[in-house]
Amino acid sequence: MTRTLHVTIQPVSDRDDLEADLAALDAGEDIDSQDPTLAIEDLETFGRIFRGTNLELLEAIVQTEPASIRELADAVDRHPPDVLANVRELEDYGLLELEQDGRAKRPVVWYDEIDVDIPLGDRSVDPAHA
Repeated sequence: MTRTLHVTIQPVSDRDDLEADLAALDAGEDIDSQDPTLAIEDLETFGRIFRGTNLELLEAIVQTEPASIRELADAVDRHPPDVLANVRELEDYGLLELEQDGRAKRPVVWYDEIDVDIPLGDRSVDPAHA
């Protein structure tokens, strides 16, 4: 079964809905929505969060299932402190979780794909009259 994270560009005040959906998924419960949705506040933030280095990290986590940040850094051939900074940013947005595994923190991605909805302006305004 494919698990999809939906991402939208819209103003947000907090990420409580996504966090509640993730907690329900962790507990093995059904969630109200089809798939959890993450709202990113603007295109600039979206570009920062989903830049190539972060996408590379997410793909490496899914493919290699690293046991630690150091293993993830080795998988992408980067320095662990740099990877940790990116991982913390991704964790802040709910794109991954860090699970304590002994002394190490294991990065975990709970979805298989990301579906993005990017509005190209206010569709309620007729461009011919704007």
